[in-house]
Amino acid sequence: MANKRILKRNINEMVFDVVEECFFFEMTAPSKSENSAKLIDEAADFQDAMLSKINKAKGKAEFRAIASEVEAKAVYFVDALNGLNK
Repeated sequence: MANKRILKRNINEMVFDVVEECFFFEMTAPSKSENSAKLIDEAADFQDAMLSKINKAKGKAEFRAIASEVEAKAVYFVDALNGLNK
């Protein structure tokens, strides 16, 4: 299991990548700006929720649950970004 600092860094990097890709879609295809804006909001909300959970977590089991939730959401974001590309 990664420590708290690494888990936070991974979450921040993932959200930054999602936002960056959404901005790219907004610049290249203005018709998709509404969907990409929703995805940006969702990524920001996810980041806030996960960082809050990490700060409140006490044991290794809670960190494992958070890490698995982050992994699942990463797959979701990849699928959502691929959906914007269509």
